[in-house]
Amino acid sequence: MHPAPSVILFSALSGLGFGFLAFLGWGALQPEGLAAFLLWGLGYGLAVAGLLAATFHLGNPKNALKAFTQWRTSWLSREAWASVTTLAILAPVALSDIFGLGLPRLVGQVGGTLALVTVFTTAMIYAQIKAVPRWHHWLTPVMFLAFALAGGATLSGRVWAPVLLLAVAAILLASWKTGDEAFAKAGQTMGTATGLTRLGLPSVLDPAHTAGNYLKREMIFVVGRKHAAKLRRIALALASAAPAAILLLPLGLWGIALAAVLHLAGTLAARWLFFAEAEHVVGLYYGARG
Repeated sequence: MHPAPSVILFSALSGLGFGFLAFLGWGALQPEGLAAFLLWGLGYGLAVAGLLAATFHLGNPKNALKAFTQWRTSWLSREAWASVTTLAILAPVALSDIFGLGLPRLVGQVGGTLALVTVFTTAMIYAQIKAVPRWHHWLTPVMFLAFALAGGATLSGRVWAPVLLLAVAAILLASWKTGDEAFAKAGQTMGTATGLTRLGLPSVLDPAHTAGNYLKREMIFVVGRKHAAKLRRIALALASAAPAAILLLPLGLWGIALAAVLHLAGTLAARWLFFAEAEHVVGLYYGARG
């Protein structure tokens, strides 16, 4: 799949933002005054920035409003409702922390849980696509949730955040291994793509189109194995190992900030691979896999 920058930023920033908002809502941090304003502002800023980035992937950004109408069948629509509901429920909690209003924490706990539901709906947008075997398995939502929880725990300064960061590495490795085998296990071939299996194994004599088209531009992207292997190592180091090690050092707030920045950089690398390595079965129709 074509790794569009807008979608990469959307999934990485919103995941980190909603993950941090979950911890704030649950009361892992209970800041007051200016500190509350800055921390809640960071959570909202990351989440909203991610959601705004997603609109740039639409042919017409005005169509974003239509996403709210298909909640019965569309995970994208469910994500839209979950994100707006989460931000709305957590808003009074944020104001309560900033101005010392004493709002019951139960409201924040509900909002924090909905923040993770939002991340889950984002993951299911991809996991439910049968035509992309690399995404179509249970590890996809687990991976998205692991990144959100690890990022939120890191920004929250939880002492056990390194454990979640290392768990991200384990889940990434499992996801890559499963994904590398998924296309072959799906049993898709040029014959199934063209419906000519009964005649034998067809081959491509001429391309289906003499010029580029949307499918070839968006659904067929080839990343070299050497580049993928290198990026996997970078993603593991930045998203997991490096921030986990930094959090174990007595660096205070500076350590938390550095660990969070490195984790976000690793998340971006991992998310680029998530899209770049995904093989859509439509590539078989064009005699390509990528």
